Amino acid sequence: MSGIRQAELARRVDISASYLNLIEHNRRRIGGKLLLDIAAILQVEPSLLTEGAEAALIATLREAASDHRDSVAELDKVDEFAGRFPGWAALLADSRRRIGSLEHAVQTLSDRMTHDPHLAASLHEMLTSVTSIRSAAAILADGGDIEPEWQDRFHRNINEDSARLADISRALVQYLDKVDDASATIGAPQDELDAFLAQKGYCFPELEDAADVNAFVRANREALSAVACNMLGMIAKRYAEDAADLPKSQLEAAVRAHGLNPWAMSQALQASPDLVLRRLAVWGEAMGLGPLGLAVCDASGTLVLRKAIVDFPFPRFGSACPLLPLFEALARPGYPVERVVSMPGQTEKPFKAFAVCRIILTDDPRMASLSQTVMLLAPLNGTAPDACQPVGVSCQICPRDGCRARREPSILGM
Repeated sequence: MSGIRQAELARRVDISASYLNLIEHNRRRIGGKLLLDIAAILQVEPSLLTEGAEAALIATLREAASDHRDSVAELDKVDEFAGRFPGWAALLADSRRRIGSLEHAVQTLSDRMTHDPHLAASLHEMLTSVTSIRSAAAILADGGDIEPEWQDRFHRNINEDSARLADISRALVQYLDKVDDASATIGAPQDELDAFLAQKGYCFPELEDAADVNAFVRANREALSAVACNMLGMIAKRYAEDAADLPKSQLEAAVRAHGLNPWAMSQALQASPDLVLRRLAVWGEAMGLGPLGLAVCDASGTLVLRKAIVDFPFPRFGSACPLLPLFEALARPGYPVERVVSMPGQTEKPFKAFAVCRIILTDDPRMASLSQTVMLLAPLNGTAPDACQPVGVSCQICPRDGCRARREPSILGM
């Protein structure tokens, strides 16, 4: 309600955004100066942050009931239930939070186990070491006549392979531990870049007017690895070009005139629809359109940019749901696609999706043309309409039954 981003609030109270996220999700307790500082910045009484437990409990109970579409819970008596049986209510709310945390962990681990090249290589090395140890041990266990020299060699091999297996196992455990540790150091360049963009809110005012992209990348070099800096340079170049082609002032005037109607804005501004979608993703929330998500894919269908939005996750690795309007637009270059979609989860919340694919032509007939597809997401209030398209994150962690686009069974059970 204060219009302050999480990253901005964290910066102003001098803590990391990841630590503030843990506080908001009841995974860290606060008090004293930090509580007073947050209350002062939000311009509320500290008691509002500390004495709102009953309201938070009731809200959690309502969310728990909404998780089950066929629930017959008496929502009109939830206040009475929380008041008369606070212990049971707190237990139910805590169970709901734990289930949500476990679902998130399963989703993240599934993505890593399925598509993470580092994890795949580690598992391959583990299997190789185990096979080697088993083979050497089987030869020694046969009890046949083995020369002392060969016995020493087998023992040495088992010792070396065991030591290597122990090192691989420790490294793998440390890597997987990062799933639930929001403050852990991020290893992959894409993860570094995603965290950096999320912290900045995908918005870079310094790139709006006659931007020096190289200076911008140099200014952020200490926060990112060399590979992540190169990736940031490509995104910053596109951002600066978009800002030059569609200045913020023109976009703001179009928003006042047309609201969240990118197709009408595109015609009025004489700007390409994909440009309008990208600029809305950056400035739409600040212009009163609410939180907006963004996904960009190339001609292969690979997601090259994801701007997260609550209740609509995108996979970190591998293929996304083929039913996303993003891929429908990819198959129909130049034609705008507008759909209402819903993601399975705790709320089954509907979203309006706008997508369009732009072909990047080449003058050389021997070279293939490129394409890029952009999809903007905006949450809708209320229940999903009848024409809503059910989608998912990826097949492996999608619980939907009888999906016509399913590629593989779900680990969540069908």
